[in-house]
Parts: sequence; structure tokens; C-alpha cells
Amino acid sequence: MKTAALSIGMSVRHPSYGIGTVKAITEHSVDVAFNDMKRTVHAETSGLEPAEAQAEVSGLTLPLQTLLRQVVDATIDRLGIEKPDSSVQELAPRWRAGKLVLHPADPALATKEMEIELFFHKIVMMRNNLRVLEQKINGSENLSTADKFDWQQYITRCYGSMTTFNLLFKEKESQF
Repeated sequence: MKTAALSIGMSVRHPSYGIGTVKAITEHSVDVAFNDMKRTVHAETSGLEPAEAQAEVSGLTLPLQTLLRQVVDATIDRLGIEKPDSSVQELAPRWRAGKLVLHPADPALATKEMEIELFFHKIVMMRNNLRVLEQKINGSENLSTADKFDWQQYITRCYGSMTTFNLLFKEKESQF
């Protein structure tokens, strides 16, 4: 296999050592981690081959913009990132197309207006990020039980502060 076809992090198969991960590439050799044992092999003569499916984009009959859109959408779905429109479904109907208006105490200062859907999206993202943080803390092997409890208390207080915004949610199950 030519070194130009290799990339760091790529999964490769060696005839003697099995499947490993490329860790470093030089002009003629490759450092590959096989079962936690790093070996240096000659890229072209060692019999290395890709251990996973490879894609070649040349001759693609799909418009590049369409391909990129499909890749980005799949990535967003895989990462669990919400699109702004998806959180709007949780917004109570009476607030849709509304505006959030902030009036400063000083009348010389301008008021701030924001679409309520945008504000609601930010609230939902905060809720979702708090849930992920809570899962990471509870699943952490590096934190002691006492530390987990302390961190959990901070999250609980954040949830308590966020209950102010429960009136925006359509369903009670989605609230803080």
C-alpha cells in the first residue's frame, strides 16, 4: 500500500499482525498500533491494506453541494445536534411567532427584541447540554461518589433556575 493512501487514525490490516490503527507515517514506513503494541512496518512491502471500506470521489455523478449537504446532515444527526426548527416543535403554540422584548431601566437605551423561537432554542440547548453533562458526571470513572454528588447538586440548582421557562413548553414532559 502506498504511503499516500494512508492517513493517521486509519484502520489497516497486516497479514501477520492483524488489524491495527495508523499512528504515524514517514516517507517509507508506518507506525501502527496492533493490540496496544506499536510496530513500524514498511508501507509498500509489508502487505498492509485498508481494514475498512474506502471511498473514491472521482467520477461522482452527484452534485458536490448535494453530497456535502448529505454528509453534514448525517454528521449532525450522528452528533445529536439539534437544528433550530426541531426545538420549536416543543414550543407551546401560544408563543409561536412571538417576540421577547427587553426594556432597559434607562429610557435613553434601546430596547432589545428577539424572536421567541430563537430564545426558546437556546433554552432547549441549555437543557439538553445539562442532561449530557449530568450523564457524563454520573458515568465518570474518575470522579468519586462524593464528587459526583457535589457536581449533581450544581446541575440540580441549574435545573431549578431554569424552571422559570417551563411556561414556554408545550408538553410537561419536556420541561425542567
